Amino acid sequence: MSSVVVVGTQWGDEGKGKIVDLLTRYADCIVRFQGGNNAGHTLVVDGQKFVFHIIPSGILYEEKKCMIGNGVIIDPGVLLGEIEELNGKGLPVTPEGLMISENAHLIMPYHQSMDHAKEAALATGKKIGTTGRGIGPCYMDKVGRVGIKIGDLLDDALFREKLQINVEEKNFMLTTKYNSAPVSFDTIYAEFQTFAEKLIPFIGNVSVELDTARKAGQNILFEGAQGTQLDIDHGTYPFVTSSNTIAGNACNGSGFGPAHIDSVIGILKAYTTRVGEGPFPSELFDSVGEELQKKGGEYGATTGRKRRCGWLDGVVAADAARLNGLTGLAITKLDVLSGQPVVKMANSYELDGKSISAMPSNINQAARVTPVYEEMAGWDDDITGIRAYDDLPVQAQDYIKRIEDFTGIEPVIVSVGPDRDETMLLKNPFETK
Repeated sequence: MSSVVVVGTQWGDEGKGKIVDLLTRYADCIVRFQGGNNAGHTLVVDGQKFVFHIIPSGILYEEKKCMIGNGVIIDPGVLLGEIEELNGKGLPVTPEGLMISENAHLIMPYHQSMDHAKEAALATGKKIGTTGRGIGPCYMDKVGRVGIKIGDLLDDALFREKLQINVEEKNFMLTTKYNSAPVSFDTIYAEFQTFAEKLIPFIGNVSVELDTARKAGQNILFEGAQGTQLDIDHGTYPFVTSSNTIAGNACNGSGFGPAHIDSVIGILKAYTTRVGEGPFPSELFDSVGEELQKKGGEYGATTGRKRRCGWLDGVVAADAARLNGLTGLAITKLDVLSGQPVVKMANSYELDGKSISAMPSNINQAARVTPVYEEMAGWDDDITGIRAYDDLPVQAQDYIKRIEDFTGIEPVIVSVGPDRDETMLLKNPFETK
């Protein structure tokens, strides 16, 4: 039995869905432990594209048990839409294959209204770049102890009481502070009655289920969303998400004891991207950045927004290695760098004439740093058809080796294309015991 956590090491969009899909074949249980439908995992299997926002990527395997942990916040309409889409593609989603933690909080319509109203009220240059899906306001209610859990759908009286209190409070804020339209209690209640009828069979105690699986010797895979630099505590705050994205939250967000985690795999894109606002030291504003964006298909899986592109930021990668306790790297989109005569990696920053080796916590300083690059020879070969590491161009191998030397973390997976089969598994984290 092994328990493996998969996390993003940058600002998200590193290709976690594909790596989780690859590792799922060795796991018995796949657990999503944080975030909401502001994140998206894209998989390409036999040329067919799948995009998941809430359901764990492992749902494509019929014999696996997928779980949505208590750290995830759920928009029930989006979740049911994903279930219906999978059902329509001949991949039935049943309570035997999917369990939702009774302690996962619900994104309510007033959360989305608050999200849009608050973002609209911010001055230009101060906007967070929220997806507007109610993520932040939902987490605020959770921490403020007024949130509604999916388990509350099992108790109609409790659900009505919580909903009434929240609608009154949010309508006061929406109409008085933000001059926005109020929400309707009756409309929300009726809608969630319909949701409850469909979702109640999936609700259960994920923590108990995981403990049972562990004691039975099963392999467990924990699937994170977004990336390390979007962590609410350790990222480029305030341009972050509203949850902890680092590996430690795999335990908090699922009810699994930390002593039982065996390895942590960090997904590292071979270059760096970011969606939305916030500092991005290695961002490129030239033809190379445009080429990476086009060749890499860098558009947000959730928002469709164009991703900002830049060279690999080794400082960000080293931060991720430390914060997550990484035991292995999965390097993705290496193929996108093919054709670049030179590839670069930032191995430090310069700030006010001083060299620094970590992302500053002060957001103004983070916006002012200048990356210090080292250059390596690029390669021209199309590597998408390569399936053995030793067959990679020597320059690509040198690049990977430099990443390993700089971060101190060995590569265990190398991806050379979007399809499931375009991946080299160098070391299986489920077979390290």
